[in-house]
Amino acid sequence: MGKAILGISAHYHDAAAALVIDGRVVAASSEERFSRIKHDAALPVRAVQFCLRRAGLSMGDVERVVYYEKPLRKFERILVTQLATFPKSRASFVRGMRNWLTERLWLSSSIPKALGCAPERLIWSDHHLSHAASAFYGSPHSEAAILVVDGVGEWASTTLYRGDSAGIRKLAEIRFPHSLGLLYSAFTAWLGFSVNDGEYKVMGMAAFGQPRYEEEVRKILKKTPDGGFEVDLDYVSWHWSATDSTTERFHALFGPPCAPGAPFDPATPEGRKAADVAASIQKVCEDTLVDLTRHLYSLCPSENLCFAGGVALNSVANRQILLRGPYRNLWVHPAAGDAGGAAGAALWAAHEVVGGAARAPVDRPDLGDELEPGATQRLLQDLGLPFTEVSDVAARAGEDIGAGRVIGWVQGRAEWGPRALGHRSILADPVRQEMLDRVNRQIKYREPFRPFAPSVRAGAEARYFDVPPGADQPVRWMLLVAPVKSGSDRDSPGDPARWATTHVDGSARLHVVEEQTNPLYHQLLGEVERHTGHPVALNTSFNLKGEPMVNSAMDAIATFRRCGLEALYLGPFRVTQGAA
Repeated sequence: MGKAILGISAHYHDAAAALVIDGRVVAASSEERFSRIKHDAALPVRAVQFCLRRAGLSMGDVERVVYYEKPLRKFERILVTQLATFPKSRASFVRGMRNWLTERLWLSSSIPKALGCAPERLIWSDHHLSHAASAFYGSPHSEAAILVVDGVGEWASTTLYRGDSAGIRKLAEIRFPHSLGLLYSAFTAWLGFSVNDGEYKVMGMAAFGQPRYEEEVRKILKKTPDGGFEVDLDYVSWHWSATDSTTERFHALFGPPCAPGAPFDPATPEGRKAADVAASIQKVCEDTLVDLTRHLYSLCPSENLCFAGGVALNSVANRQILLRGPYRNLWVHPAAGDAGGAAGAALWAAHEVVGGAARAPVDRPDLGDELEPGATQRLLQDLGLPFTEVSDVAARAGEDIGAGRVIGWVQGRAEWGPRALGHRSILADPVRQEMLDRVNRQIKYREPFRPFAPSVRAGAEARYFDVPPGADQPVRWMLLVAPVKSGSDRDSPGDPARWATTHVDGSARLHVVEEQTNPLYHQLLGEVERHTGHPVALNTSFNLKGEPMVNSAMDAIATFRRCGLEALYLGPFRVTQGAA
């Protein structure tokens, strides 16, 4: 057996575990997939157990357990910044001390106790170094520039690195409280969405607006001469408030915050303003990231850029980085947020602490848990659900999609990261425009303005989408938005510009499916083409609003029974709501 290293992230959001053996990530999952608590931050005991079970190992076989950041340095930052703003920070200080003094300061003893590992095997990475390692050592590149942008780690909010055969070296950083990620989240909260969950809703809402408030946003986020940025702290309160991220001065620029959960209607004055504000922070975010890549290039002139941190999940900005930035190739970590830090921590230790690890790129998404057909069949029988075993699952599912049915698709191992990539997906025919409203309202019970992704068979993407050079990996992990090509007849229902997967601005967050990494889903798209004329499916994560993506057969069945899906494919079994 090779050297096994376990990486874990926890105690902020999206706790996860990842197991690396001889430099290869062999299993990875977020804790939420098992606990069914969205963005679960708890120590990922269930995800750790899955990783070990998948590899046939016990904790005694693990050489190192690596925590993705250094708690004492983070505690130092919280003490320094909150004492500097006291007494305004009183409530935040009390809340923070309660969390730290009861739990987070004692991780050196609580982690070994919870996981059953020897204390001397526990080591600590750095938050941004974990992100950087997840991107660089997960990529196929032997040398690359590395950009990490998120809310905040220990102290850093943005870090620039060089990665090569000598390892990962820091070139520059921007420190808290100056943070692009926290500013984007502040606008997320102002728009009435939940922080660490609603940022992608802001990105989608931005397409309905124009950046009419760009000048106001730039009063808060200011360029610095070195290509970086700083935040005017008079407008924000995340460095001293326990509950709010914006101040009255912010509200004087943009008005009072939107009511949480209020419906978004771009036809109303309130809706247009919200969309324009979203478009403005999105535009400034894109420009700032492009500026950062140009500065990074001056320090590390490579053809390759590896990108991680929560901001790397902004798929609209990723296109701008490729189009306007200096790098030819972009590699974005599939679990770019804190969950991916678990894999990065393990990869860093494999290459730079234990040593001797081979380069083994993360080249496929299915690193999670898997259905067992026998157990699935027994579960369906015990529940008395109508089902049939299908000899050709792809052909039958393609027939369903071609007939206008919306299906649940649970096949193989679950995806690693927040995107559904054809293993835990809801699928439909994108040519039917009504699928946008139908899937949003009747199946996922979510906001009607939210777009869906088109999954397209590899080799056919250029027929439908304008994919920039260097985007091969992001489009295979649904991490880049591209303009949709219109057909010759714009009034035709078959015109891709009119599909249910085309957003209001004529773009789509496409997903290119390769045969070698997902042969069954690739086959299904071929079957869909037989019925619709296009090897494209509407694809969205298999979950309902506010819930994690399904993981097990029971998760899928429970979700299926509570929504308007017409068929569920659990491995070889086709389950229906009524008669089989």
